[in-house]
Amino acid sequence: MNASIQRFERKAPPGSDLPALMVPAVQGESLLDALPRLQSDIEAHLATVGGVLLRGFDVPSVDRFREFAAGFGHPLLSYEFGSTPRSGLGGGVYTATEYPSHQAIPLHNEQAYTRVWPMKIWFHCVTPALEQGETPIADSRAVLKRMPRAIRERFAPGLVYIRNYGDFDVPWQKVFNTEHRHEVEAFCRQAGIAFEWKPDGDLRTTQRCQAIETHPITQEQVWFNQAHLFHVSNLQPEVRETLEDVLGIDNMPRDTTFADGSRIPDAMLDEVRAVLDAEAVSFLWEKGDVLMLDNMLVAHARSPFKGPRKVVVAMAESHSNLPPH
Repeated sequence: MNASIQRFERKAPPGSDLPALMVPAVQGESLLDALPRLQSDIEAHLATVGGVLLRGFDVPSVDRFREFAAGFGHPLLSYEFGSTPRSGLGGGVYTATEYPSHQAIPLHNEQAYTRVWPMKIWFHCVTPALEQGETPIADSRAVLKRMPRAIRERFAPGLVYIRNYGDFDVPWQKVFNTEHRHEVEAFCRQAGIAFEWKPDGDLRTTQRCQAIETHPITQEQVWFNQAHLFHVSNLQPEVRETLEDVLGIDNMPRDTTFADGSRIPDAMLDEVRAVLDAEAVSFLWEKGDVLMLDNMLVAHARSPFKGPRKVVVAMAESHSNLPPH
């Protein structure tokens, strides 16, 4: 028996099917018990629509959520070379990004700022916020199609991400999950990341990455980068001004340039953000919801919220565009 596909309340651009909704066959059905029945439908929707919302199932614990995510046949991934603060909950499950509740997190594909990323990502709503707290999503194929041609052409050769770890961002020890420089250096060499230890002991990395990428299964092109998040224009104007005065433009915590090292105009990234906003799909979380996304086909975000909110995340199926060693 196929899972039910119904409509539900959401905000979405015309023509969007995100996310496909799947509900229990009987009231109180366990999500984990339903997996054998649901799996082929879920995977079909992931390959086409790009995302599935599983609503109304019994998900009694984070452990059961972990088992469900692991049930798709790939070991859950650790959060390596992370860009935001998260807390590990064990076994490949993490808190969602721990930014203050009043801050929005823009649409992005997980770890698109590097050359190794998860193909699948799951979100589980343990506790919905009292107000807002949505996890907006967007079709990365539609984003690419809507993006102005001049931007697509300028971004096509790729981007360079620059990170200066230290007091103003996530420290390198947290990002690389180690206290040892030689382990950082080994990771960077394997991942194609250039690194430099600065005189004060802090670390600077640069990496040239994709801006537009081809999905390895569907062969569709997708907008796949985090230029708008890493670029200094993502900072609040007063924060940016202060940091540029204190650190200088070359030592900002994060920045992005074109592949040739030239600066990306703020106005161009304003256009990128407008396209992302235009493709956003949002819905309010309900307790027990599980959202599963193809991380290349669908980007995700976070709205500001009020009250307690607990959403946990799992990732799997690592993919790389690095040349074989």
